[in-house]
Amino acid sequence: MTAPGWYKDPADPDVQRYWDGEGWIGEPVPASEPAPAAPPVIAEKPVTPPAPQMPVVTTPGAPLPQGAVVLPPGTPIPPGGFPPGQLPPGAIVLPPGTPLPAGLLPQGQLPAGAVQVLLPPQTGFMAPAQVRPHGYALAPLGKRFVARLVDILAVAAIIAAATGFLVYQWIQEVGPVMAEIYRRQSRGESIGDLTTSDRAQYLQIVILLLIAAIWFAYEVPANAGSGQTLGKRLMKIKVVGLEADQPLGFGRAIRRWNPMGLGVLLWTCGVGFVLQFVDAISPVVDWPLHRALHDRAARTVVVMAERHPDHAPTPESIPGDQP
Repeated sequence: MTAPGWYKDPADPDVQRYWDGEGWIGEPVPASEPAPAAPPVIAEKPVTPPAPQMPVVTTPGAPLPQGAVVLPPGTPIPPGGFPPGQLPPGAIVLPPGTPLPAGLLPQGQLPAGAVQVLLPPQTGFMAPAQVRPHGYALAPLGKRFVARLVDILAVAAIIAAATGFLVYQWIQEVGPVMAEIYRRQSRGESIGDLTTSDRAQYLQIVILLLIAAIWFAYEVPANAGSGQTLGKRLMKIKVVGLEADQPLGFGRAIRRWNPMGLGVLLWTCGVGFVLQFVDAISPVVDWPLHRALHDRAARTVVVMAERHPDHAPTPESIPGDQP
C-alpha cells in the first residue's frame, strides 16, 4: 500500500497531489514546485438543509409537476406547503403529469401560491356545486332523473303507436304457448318440447329493432344539435362536451347513445336490462362531474342550460380535452 504523501498525479504528470492512503485529496500543485510540508487542508462543505415542500402555481389543464396536489380556490395554504404525512384528511395526490379535470379549477381562481390537491366531497373542501364546466353549473341528479323519465314516457308513447299491432300479433303467437307452460308446470309435467313459432321470434326481433330505432331517432339528433331532448328542455339542462361548449355532432351523440340504446337488443336474455341499470346509476358514484358511463364514452357532461352569472367564458377559461 502506498504511504500517504505528495506524488505526481498519474493522470496529469505536470501536477502533484496528496495521497492519503486511499485516494487523492485536496487541490493539485505544480509538479515543478517543492512539495508542501503538510497535507492540504480540506474544508468541510456546509450541509444545506433540504428545501421545504413549497407550493406551486399551475393553470387549469396544465400537467401537474412532481409532487403537486390540487386545492379548491380559496383554501388556506399551510406555511411551507404540505410537509410529508400532513396532507389534509382524505386528500388524493395525483401522479405527475395528470391533467386537471375539465372545469375543476376555473381560470383566474387559483390563489397566489396555491398547491394542487384533489379532495373528495366529504372533506368539505370541494363539492360538485363548485364545479362549473364552461361556466355552467352541474345539473342536479334529481333534474336528470325527471328529464330521463319524461324522455322514457315520450319514447314509450311513440313506440306504442308504431309497434302496437306487431306486439298484438306477437302476443297472439306466444299466448297459447305460455298458457300451456303454466298448465304443465301446475301439474308437474315436462315443458321441454314447447317452443315458440318462427313467426313469434321474427316479430320479437322486429319489435326490438323498431324500439331501438325510435329511441335513436328521438335522442341522437336532439343531443347532436342542441344537447337537449324534450325532458332536458323541460328541466332546463343540457349535454355539453368536456373540451368545448359547442354542438356535439352526430358522431359524438351516437357514441353517447350506444351504451344504453344498444342494450335494447339484449332484452331477450335479460343482459340488456342489467347494462342499462348500471349505466343509469353510474352518475351517483362518479365525482365530481356525475358523469354516466355513456357520458364517459362520449366525453360529455350534463349541466344547467343557463351559464352561471359569475362566469364569463374566455378562450383561456375553456378547459382542454381531458381523458
